[in-house]
Amino acid sequence: MYYVYLLQSLKNKRYYIGFTTNVRSRLNKHNSGGVKSTKGGRPWKLFLFESYPSKIEALKREREIKSYKGGIKFKKLIGVWPSPV
Repeated sequence: MYYVYLLQSLKNKRYYIGFTTNVRSRLNKHNSGGVKSTKGGRPWKLFLFESYPSKIEALKREREIKSYKGGIKFKKLIGVWPSPV
């Protein structure tokens, strides 16, 4: 099983999107400084994750989320954009 995950920095409130086969281990790696791109935002909390049966599907979803990071679709994903009535 593969997972697409979204982390939020408790330091600067930024988000990080990635994929893995072990969410807990990956979060620990981010928080221990083992990931260069997230070192400055420590500590991180797991904001959400989705599971996929194949690596290809997980990578596709990761790219999809990254493509709309910061836009309306991303805000809907994290729950800060109002839903239409």
